[in-house]
Amino acid sequence: MRAFVIKEYAHPSKIPLSDDVPEPKPQEGEVLVEVFSAGLNYYDILQSQGKYQSQPPRPFTLGTEFAGRIAADSPIPKGCPFKPGDRVFGAVQGAYADKLAAKWGYLLPLPAAMTYDQGAGLFITWPTSYEALVGRAELKAGEWVLVTAAAGGVGIAAVQLAKALGAKVIAAAGSPEKIDVAVRYGGADHGVNYTQPNWQKEVLKLTGGKGVNVVYDPVGMIRDSLKCIAWKGRAVVVGFAAGQIEKLPLNLVLLKNISIVGIHWGAYSIHELQRISVVHKAINDLLSSGRAKPVVYPQVFPLERLSDGLQLLEQRKTWGKVVVRMRDEKSGERAKL
Repeated sequence: MRAFVIKEYAHPSKIPLSDDVPEPKPQEGEVLVEVFSAGLNYYDILQSQGKYQSQPPRPFTLGTEFAGRIAADSPIPKGCPFKPGDRVFGAVQGAYADKLAAKWGYLLPLPAAMTYDQGAGLFITWPTSYEALVGRAELKAGEWVLVTAAAGGVGIAAVQLAKALGAKVIAAAGSPEKIDVAVRYGGADHGVNYTQPNWQKEVLKLTGGKGVNVVYDPVGMIRDSLKCIAWKGRAVVVGFAAGQIEKLPLNLVLLKNISIVGIHWGAYSIHELQRISVVHKAINDLLSSGRAKPVVYPQVFPLERLSDGLQLLEQRKTWGKVVVRMRDEKSGERAKL
């Protein structure tokens, strides 16, 4: 079968797709899943180069988020609620492959109205944004939220979730086109271009001089955002897509009486397992109500062009959730170039 295997650390553009990888053999408690679509994440680029905080022993298959169906030849462990042919989504190391083995307890049923492409970004992207806003920032209806990289995968999910929770959202992005995406598809109330000098003054003007109550930042712009955060504001560190880990002026934390908190959703399976089902249920309720909807980048890549998609993601030329497709949605046959 095909799989994007990391044998030696390198940039994804330097790694060829392997087409002779043995099919995975499910272990106790695992099922075999035919992967239809997988979501691209910035940390994939880091992991392939050995630069991510979670590095499996080599060789390993890249990718985590996916949507697919239980394979016809899959074992069904005792207590497993799934059967062959069931549509599921989840996350496991090795999503960039035709098939994968996963613990059935880490899979969820894919809602009937949702495509595999939409489901490919549900398991990590959406819970990250939800828990950041609700669990860590304790967002309240009526508050102001600033979302940086608001047109990206986690960003646009955060915009939608904040709106669904009753907040007023300012989308910060690096171009007018991406601001338009965050407003049009995410429902942001306002947009600011953070490549412009003193963009924080625009945020202060929009909030009547008070600043935003919550900052959601997957880029590494907490320091800049502190110039427009409100008294008792909460800034959530989501990631460092810009490539630099920030050093913050803690005097501002003191003077503005603010909180800076982090969100590492992947660690919840270790430290707070019971929270995962709560968050997924809340997200499913929001999606089922139509108050939020996954946004997929229009250009979906076949597995053979995975590195092209990752490069566009790295260059910030994409918006929404970028997806690689292994199988056709309707026929189940291999997706064509």
